[in-house]
Amino acid sequence: MKIVFATNNQHKLSEVSAVVGSDFEIVTLREVGITEDIPETGATLDENASLKARYVYEHTGLDCFADDTGLEVEALNGAPGVRSARYATDGHDFAANNRKLLAELEGVDNRKARFRTVISLIRNGVEQQVEGIVEGDIATAEAGCGGFGYDPLFIPKGYDVTFAEMSADEKNSISHRGRAVAALKEVLNK
Repeated sequence: MKIVFATNNQHKLSEVSAVVGSDFEIVTLREVGITEDIPETGATLDENASLKARYVYEHTGLDCFADDTGLEVEALNGAPGVRSARYATDGHDFAANNRKLLAELEGVDNRKARFRTVISLIRNGVEQQVEGIVEGDIATAEAGCGGFGYDPLFIPKGYDVTFAEMSADEKNSISHRGRAVAALKEVLNK
């Protein structure tokens, strides 16, 4: 069965395909002729995931899914949240985002945070959402050279290293996206 993933990111595609398995042929936006950026104008991760999935479904009529991910920091009232990728700038400047986060948490004792991924799936015109969450803390300085985004700052609960210090397999086995994709697989297999 073919299903469209609202991404052109090959890393994400490989990661999701490995979890979902061979019963589904997952294709990218480019493969179904969508080359424009899909607007992410929602006020929440749930809304953005839904907007992207609906856009794909309306333009292709194909079963599809889309995700949105954010880092939610307790001391910052859930920020950066839905603005995680554009926290410091309008672009995806990971280094600037990390610098801003560290600056805003300077001197703050409460460093609790969570990564949350929401996936909106549309099958046969019916939409449903699943999510994956991993709790943790924000480090006081960057550590590690793996991963991307906030990975050098995020220490998952029960660990003493950041996501960026873990192997890709170790991170994926406990990550928010890994958990959301596992929930997606359960829904797809029903």
